[in-house]
Amino acid sequence: MSALLGALLGTGIFMVWWSFWTLPPAPRTRHARTGRFRTLMIQADLPAVSLAAFVGLSVLLASVAGVLVLALTSAAVFGLCVFLVSLYIPLWFVRRRARRRTSVLREVWPDVVDHLRSAIRAGMGLPEALMQLQYRGPEPLRPAFARFAADYRASGQLHGSLTMLKQRLADPVADNIVEALRVTREVGGTDLGRLLGTLSEFLRENERTRSELEARQSWTVNAARLSVAAPWLILALMATQPAAVQAYNTAAGAAVLLGGLAVSVLAYQLMLRLGALPTERRVLR
Repeated sequence: MSALLGALLGTGIFMVWWSFWTLPPAPRTRHARTGRFRTLMIQADLPAVSLAAFVGLSVLLASVAGVLVLALTSAAVFGLCVFLVSLYIPLWFVRRRARRRTSVLREVWPDVVDHLRSAIRAGMGLPEALMQLQYRGPEPLRPAFARFAADYRASGQLHGSLTMLKQRLADPVADNIVEALRVTREVGGTDLGRLLGTLSEFLRENERTRSELEARQSWTVNAARLSVAAPWLILALMATQPAAVQAYNTAAGAAVLLGGLAVSVLAYQLMLRLGALPTERRVLR
């Protein structure tokens, strides 16, 4: 009997101890990485580009650039440096395009909310108010709302059509607007007009503040980018001299160039992280 009580007591103590420990996070899967890439492509308005095609194109462009520099300078280390830098250029272009499109959408979302508010005040239902944005909404968002209208006419389900709209836009502001509309419709409240008015004012104030911060930050970021690029511009000029090419076309020269490239990349990434403004994350997917 005492052995049984001891076993039960030990089991209870073990279970209490175990409850204070949390499971480690699940490892990142290939599906999660592909999902992030797909979101980035949607934000850049390039939804048809696949991960395999993007990687293949990046490697092809980097190889062409590296071979071209190798042929011009006859220095393998210069070609290798250009190859490594060129691998990042397509990703940089896509991210820059995504940031620009996100900035444009951030400016037009208050107009979308105002259109919805006016349509609902005029007596339209929420689905009809959303569908008419394919004609009266801001130009960058009309294709997405046209697809929403087609989905709603085909299924007649607002919940599923809103979910697909969120997936096509892949925008945190769109997530907040869609979820606010969905909750208001499900709860059945009568304050939708007031909710949209408050949301429109908040979005405009947020965009105004962010634009001021980005304007003040731009000169610092551009100066940091110039300081990172300046040594490599000088090196490109030096590469036109045969003596400089011979000096770097050695094991020591290759180590200096590759080490300098690594330091430049780390400094650039650190500058971006320190100077980046906080961005909204998609928490209502």
